[in-house]
Amino acid sequence: MKAIFALEDGRTFPCKSFTGPGEAWGEAVFNTGMTGYQEVLTDPSYRGQVVTMTYPLIGNYGVNPEDVESDRIQVAAFVIREYQPCYSNWRATLSLADYLKSQQVMGIEDLDTRALTLHLRQRGAMRAYISTEDLDPVRCVEKARSTPSMIGQNLVRVVTPERPFRWENGKALFDEAPEALLRSDGWRHPEKMAVLAMDCGAKYNILRCLEESGCEVIVVPSDTPASVIREMKPDGIFLSNGPGDPEPVHDTVQTVRELLGFRPMFGICLGIQMLGLAMGGRTSKLKFGHRGANQPVKNLLTGRIEITSQNHGFVVDIDSLDPKSVEITHVNLNDGTLEGFRHKRLPIFAVQYHPEASPGPHDARYLFDDFVRLMDR
Repeated sequence: MKAIFALEDGRTFPCKSFTGPGEAWGEAVFNTGMTGYQEVLTDPSYRGQVVTMTYPLIGNYGVNPEDVESDRIQVAAFVIREYQPCYSNWRATLSLADYLKSQQVMGIEDLDTRALTLHLRQRGAMRAYISTEDLDPVRCVEKARSTPSMIGQNLVRVVTPERPFRWENGKALFDEAPEALLRSDGWRHPEKMAVLAMDCGAKYNILRCLEESGCEVIVVPSDTPASVIREMKPDGIFLSNGPGDPEPVHDTVQTVRELLGFRPMFGICLGIQMLGLAMGGRTSKLKFGHRGANQPVKNLLTGRIEITSQNHGFVVDIDSLDPKSVEITHVNLNDGTLEGFRHKRLPIFAVQYHPEASPGPHDARYLFDDFVRLMDR
């Protein structure tokens, strides 16, 4: 089915829909991973974005219920060069097209993804509009320009859970009353570290890694007050990844600020940005972001290079952090941006990349063990 892909700067691309008629809009970004499209689709950090995969053939291994990173597809639309309807994998239960259609998410193919990626690298991530119904380029460009910007939006409130829950045996459990979970005596295991995870759009695999590291994990909404968290008396606090601009997430940043020094804290992706803001730093938007499974990061503490998975459009400005209290621990080798820091006095550290993913394949898994050791002091 014929479709058109329009960008706010006036560039348009002819394409086809492999999920039927419809329209979609959001921020156009690209991901350089060769595999992992199901994880990309369900990562809450992609909320509100039209994601283009640079690898040309997508769909060949189908989808399955085990590899999701949340309870739904999060992307606004999915753009690929060539869709493969004949999937083959022993774990697959559904085709990519059927998966997208089951949640009314648009899938686009026959688009020159190489040209689109180069355009976004040169001009930066920008708003996009896709349609199978209105194929007029001028009108579609105007609709792209009327799409809300990612800057200034609090997308965390869209993806954070409505109530707290326990993460156990690789699954979210909602069978306990929230009041019980929010009591300090309602979730303490005698032989495990009790971790409170502030869910701003947490990927399931992060919670799995915390559990695999020997932690008992209770997940709470991002707007949980600092007073409630103090009463829960966790051994440590984890700040999750999440979508969009960190600056509008005022309530969570204020909560983090109030909890600095209360318990050991570990942040990933949006988590490092909220910690940076809470400690007086600044954040800024990258031109086209870091999205893929091949980002080289240098660990300044060890001198080793880690191949990392990343998904973010904003970053903490290195020069905005006070060098008297914050030590830079990781930097991106492609552009020199901040990838990690730790506090010099307080038990706090964070990274911008995703150590729970497996591009290295396990270059950064040590961070979860570091968090456990920090809590065990």
